[in-house]
Amino acid sequence: MEEEEQNLSDNESSKKMEILRLEQSKKTLNSLNMDLEKDLQKIDEANQSLLLKIQMEEDVNNRLEDELARLAKLVQEQEKKEQEYTLSDKEQDLKNLKLETSKLEKINEALTQGIVELQSQLSGKTHAPKALLPAEENLSESPEVAKMKMHQAEKSLAEQEKELAKVLDEFESVQQLCEAQAYCIKKYQEALKKMEEEVENRFLEREVSKVLSISSETARPGLTLVDDIQNDAEMVSVEKKRSLFWYKTLGYLFFTILLFTRLQGYLLFHINHVNPDLILDTLPKMMGRSTLYRLRHFLLPFFTLEAEEVLPH
Repeated sequence: MEEEEQNLSDNESSKKMEILRLEQSKKTLNSLNMDLEKDLQKIDEANQSLLLKIQMEEDVNNRLEDELARLAKLVQEQEKKEQEYTLSDKEQDLKNLKLETSKLEKINEALTQGIVELQSQLSGKTHAPKALLPAEENLSESPEVAKMKMHQAEKSLAEQEKELAKVLDEFESVQQLCEAQAYCIKKYQEALKKMEEEVENRFLEREVSKVLSISSETARPGLTLVDDIQNDAEMVSVEKKRSLFWYKTLGYLFFTILLFTRLQGYLLFHINHVNPDLILDTLPKMMGRSTLYRLRHFLLPFFTLEAEEVLPH
């Protein structure tokens, strides 16, 4: 009876211990649930912050697109203005060239007319001695006068020939000057075209560099935001994985403890109420003689009662 009472007390104490363990495990589970709820709240807040950051990035991208469109419009307008300005300049240059060419043509026409007049005068004077021949025949009485006239006519012819040579030289020089001016005008036109192309290329390069600088300045914070978002997402995922791992491990531990405690309770109940000699019956079947001897030799000191001090001498 005393043994049964001790067994009952042991069972009650073991049950109380199990109840305390279960309560502790419940408390730990409740604390874990609270931690998980807090982590979920933090994750929701992080997701909201990420959504706000994404909205901010979308706004920044929309602004960039608007600025790029505005810059493209400005570039097109400036190109149109430059084209109109260059066209007006080209028209003025062409008008000036036409005026210069018309002046040169007038000068050439005047020179050709002068040359023709001089040639006609020379031809008239060359025919003049032929007309003077009958006069010389008629003026046989005054030969000295005729000689003087002939000498004067020869002098005038020599002077006119010199003037004609000068006029021809001037005409050739004027032609050379006209050719040089035309060559210079061509070169000037080519230089103008090259200058216009260089100015357009420089303007386009400046606009492109401005657009690229603006896009790079605005893209750098966008890239940093993207990196921050990615890092936050990675941290949140890692925290989720850790929390799930610990939750699973603690759940497995809790269920294994429950299972072992339940099996221990069944075993104690079976030993106390059904078959108290269960261990003695099962150990010889499970172990050999040598192992049983060693186990008995090892456990004998623990089961022997040291009552020498209590017993009377």
